[in-house]
Amino acid sequence: MKKIYLDHSATTPVDKNVFKAMLPYFSDCFGNASSIHSFGADALTGTDKAREQVANYLHCGPSEVIFTSGATESDNLAIKGLIGALRERGVEKMHIITSIVEHDAVLEPCMEMVKTGIEVTYLPVKANGAVDAEEVRKAIKDNTVLVSIMWANSEVGAIMPIREIGKIIKKHNERKLKNWNNTRPKERGEKPTPIYFHSDATQAINFVQCDVNWNYVDMLSMSAHKIYGPKGVGAFYVKKGVPIKSLQRGGHQEGNLRSGTYNSSGIVGLGAAIVQLDKKNQEKDNKKVAKMRDLLVSEIEKNIPDAILNTDRKNSTPAHAHYSFPGAEGESVLLALDLEGIAVSTGSACSSGSLKASHVLIAMGIRTEIAHTSIRFTLGKHNTETDIRTVVKKLAPIIKRLRKMNPVYDK
Repeated sequence: MKKIYLDHSATTPVDKNVFKAMLPYFSDCFGNASSIHSFGADALTGTDKAREQVANYLHCGPSEVIFTSGATESDNLAIKGLIGALRERGVEKMHIITSIVEHDAVLEPCMEMVKTGIEVTYLPVKANGAVDAEEVRKAIKDNTVLVSIMWANSEVGAIMPIREIGKIIKKHNERKLKNWNNTRPKERGEKPTPIYFHSDATQAINFVQCDVNWNYVDMLSMSAHKIYGPKGVGAFYVKKGVPIKSLQRGGHQEGNLRSGTYNSSGIVGLGAAIVQLDKKNQEKDNKKVAKMRDLLVSEIEKNIPDAILNTDRKNSTPAHAHYSFPGAEGESVLLALDLEGIAVSTGSACSSGSLKASHVLIAMGIRTEIAHTSIRFTLGKHNTETDIRTVVKKLAPIIKRLRKMNPVYDK
């Protein structure tokens, strides 16, 4: 039985070119990149090259790229690291703006900040799962210091108006500084703290050119394993001048922001993976994935009645097709497909063990009982038309069988 993988938002297979680039760092170049002898220098060469590769993709300086264990660590560093640094500077009564559909790697640090006296505003989303940039503008207060909005949602694939939000924050900061400069020196008080803009780009970076300068982003989080790279490694972009307090002690790596021995093989893999996301390759892969996604939607519409597409294809990554199948419980569908060798998910992989209805779907206005019937299909560059037709061929009778077993399903 051929297995079919449609859960690329959870993780992606390591690309063969990425794997090839990593291999020497498990053998000949095994040294500690912090060591000053030749073994360390060989490992450091790979790490430095990867830093430049990530920086080139993001359009930032190499010194602004911090290697981490992944986006979760990067998100924590952005939120808790910024607040910690501002506190050390004497800033009090701070306010954070985020959205209600963020990944738990953002929501939970924000909840932790609330316990320490920080005010947090959770923005609603539109029916398609995207934040309205105007809601960000309305939520800004005099003491707002951080806006953290994901670039693309992991469950339904909604792409957020990052550049528009970035422009709002930039104009606010410029206006605030201008007013301060125009105030008489004796009446000014302390120089105003700007609003810093952070985005978790984990789900977007495979499909969108995440230029941090063009989008006015101050901090960005990402993971290698979402872009056909290895697991356990990621990057945190932090613009020069943004104050960040380290969350861990023990070493002096990454400009004292992230202690720990360099994961040289993983870092090299991240660099090799991100190089493949040049605009030409990305556009080619996006076109192919979108074609497969549209075929999936078409086949489901033809073969499965009463299916609800929760993904807005006009404003989403080309990989996402999030469905609800009323009358067929999502976990049951997932397990039945798994027995057929087909991998899908019911939502974010980091919370897939939970039986709670997705907070993203609830925020979009989807009823709890419908949210519980949801399946997330996320396609990758290696999926074929045969894969898609096989999935729907297996899926249709599963949905029909589960609905027959459901005494309250009346269609």
